[in-house]
Amino acid sequence: MKTIRLFCLLLICFASKAQTEKNIDHQSLLWTRYYNQLTINKKWAIHTEFDNRIFINPVEENLYVFRIHGRYKINNNVDFGAGYAYFSVATQDPEVTYDFRIPEHRGQQDVTLKQEFGNFTLNQRLQVEERFIHNANKVELLPGTTFSWRFRYRLQGEYSCWKKDSQYLKGIVYDELMINAGESIVKNTFDQNRIYAALQYGINKNFAVELGYLNSFQQRASGVNYFDRDIIRFTLFHKIKLKERQKTQTN
Repeated sequence: MKTIRLFCLLLICFASKAQTEKNIDHQSLLWTRYYNQLTINKKWAIHTEFDNRIFINPVEENLYVFRIHGRYKINNNVDFGAGYAYFSVATQDPEVTYDFRIPEHRGQQDVTLKQEFGNFTLNQRLQVEERFIHNANKVELLPGTTFSWRFRYRLQGEYSCWKKDSQYLKGIVYDELMINAGESIVKNTFDQNRIYAALQYGINKNFAVELGYLNSFQQRASGVNYFDRDIIRFTLFHKIKLKERQKTQTN
């Protein structure tokens, strides 16, 4: 209940922000992602992610991402994760390009709660990020980094449409709210809200694909400039169970 109340409070914050004057920049993007889930045993897993994001009109690189984090499963309903992410940002505006990239190093920790109701699964994730963004101007990278916190709450529903042996089809919807904090945050305490809908198809026990639409509404540092992004996202999931591989090699 505490997480639901927190989410409602953040939604009120978001609604109050919506009443202020906005300069909105509409953009279209394509996100492609490879997501590897390495299961070590019943409790531990390592998740690795490679994500490339490009603008569609005009076609221009936005950024690419590398993430790795370990996950510990307490029980069937609760698990924790902690890890590291590296971002390399080419530009946030496809009409403006630079001859350098802005790096960001990010720590992340999360707790995920899962509840199952027949064919429907409800997931809640609360995540904390420590962001170290390299300083830069419009000409070059500058010495030093700028630090800030970001808090994320995601409410996600999954519905199992069909399942047979290792194959399945499920629908996914979620809403995720992100809040900034720290001394460097002055006018954009609200970072962004993401709404997502997708279909995920399990090809076999090792591979699944997901195709979805994501809308990201993000406030910039000025407090009055926003990105309204329409995003098509494609993901290839790759699952590897270490214990099964070891048994196969032994046999």
